[in-house]
Amino acid sequence: MPTASKPPANVAEGGLFCELYWGTSLAEAWSYGPELAQVHAAQDETAPLPLYGFTLPEEPFLLAERTPKGWRIHVPPSARVERSLKGDLFHPVAPEELLTGAPGRTSLELGEGMTLRLVEGELRLLLQPSVVKERAARFGVRDVAWIITVAVLFLSAPVAFLTMGPDPARMAANNARAIQAAHDKEEARRKALGLDQPMRPLSDQEKATRQQDGGARVNVPASFGVR
Repeated sequence: MPTASKPPANVAEGGLFCELYWGTSLAEAWSYGPELAQVHAAQDETAPLPLYGFTLPEEPFLLAERTPKGWRIHVPPSARVERSLKGDLFHPVAPEELLTGAPGRTSLELGEGMTLRLVEGELRLLLQPSVVKERAARFGVRDVAWIITVAVLFLSAPVAFLTMGPDPARMAANNARAIQAAHDKEEARRKALGLDQPMRPLSDQEKATRQQDGGARVNVPASFGVR
């Protein structure tokens, strides 16, 4: 049974991604959205694509323009063109593959899976399409219902805790029982130590029955003195 294949990536609806290298070092990178129909370059920081080091016949120079198939790249007159397909190595583009327009002007179509490299001196400008693979799905009724359900569950959690949580009266009774148990335990400990009776003065009978311990009796002569 044949299976439905995914629709191909739409290059014509995508944007343009550019990287400028000095030798092997990345110097700048730019990304242009699909709403732009043209990309102009100039040796100026305020230009849509500030392109220093390339020989431009005029400024601003039309570097890229959108076509029904994707993008058309206009090649600066002193730059050579190299092409890579689906991440392969770059190879020079033959002169007969370039599209000719006004005298001294050439261009090349930038298609799906293709990267172009414009080289002049030590500078290398890489251009490739930023493809729109999938459009964002619209916000449907099912999404709204799901959000409402999550919100209701989130808000009902505190209410459920308050209504189904511990009873305050029961918590107070438990605390009272715990305090009484601690008090009974302390009373038992004091009784075991004999500290449960209050202190009182000794009676004369109790004093008479107790002997005063003054140590061993020693007879001292009457003429005994201490210097």
